[in-house]
Parts: sequence; structure tokens; C-alpha cells
Amino acid sequence: MLAQTVDRQTVHKMIHHFYAKLLEDKLVGHYFINSLGDNLENERWKDHLTTLDNFWLKMMTGKGAYGGHPFPPHAFLGEMYIETFERWLELFKEALNQFFIPKIADKFYKKSEILAAQFMYNLDIGNEED
Repeated sequence: MLAQTVDRQTVHKMIHHFYAKLLEDKLVGHYFINSLGDNLENERWKDHLTTLDNFWLKMMTGKGAYGGHPFPPHAFLGEMYIETFERWLELFKEALNQFFIPKIADKFYKKSEILAAQFMYNLDIGNEED
């Protein structure tokens, strides 16, 4: 049954499912494996997943313990491309649709598109003047 509300438990389940799938992906998985390892149970991943849970809970509900800036940890992951972000968004949308009713999944996805656009802008990816 799809979640009809956003709370810590539903965000946690979706985030963990998403990143497990992400690690298996040939296009984007290596960025995360190189930075955090290939096992979601290691301490670096556990810390990162807790941060992600807090981030998305705050983004979706305005509540939660996240108070940082999401971009800096991603600035040095290696060269990324528009396709990198398109694939991340595609996988994220799949996960959202597996866990949340369409109204909530769409709201999550719109926020993720804005975030991806900001990251690409910060990394100077897809700049029309290039």
C-alpha cells in the first residue's frame, strides 16, 4: 500500500530503497561507491542516510533535524554530466512512485528537480554558453 502521508518512517524506507538501487546503477552508482562505499550498512553510509532522511523530511514537511547545505558534499564527487542528473532523477522518481501516492510522489519529485537544477548550475553543467 502506498503511503498517504510523509513521516520519518516513510521517508526512511523510500530513501534506503532508493540508495540500494542507486548503488547498483552503472551510470550513477560509482559516484556514491567511491565516496561512501558499496555497503549501506557501513558507518559512512549510515551517517549519510540519516542526513538524507532528515533532509527530505525537512524538505517535505518543514520539520526535521536537517540544518545544513546539501550542495557542498557533492562538489567533489568527480565530473558529472546532465545524464548523471537525469538518471538520478529517473531512479528517484521510480522509488517515489513505489512508496507514495501520486500527489506526494509528484511533490517530492518537483523538489528533486529543483535541487538537481541547482546542483547542475553550481557545477556549471549544461550551461548554454559552454
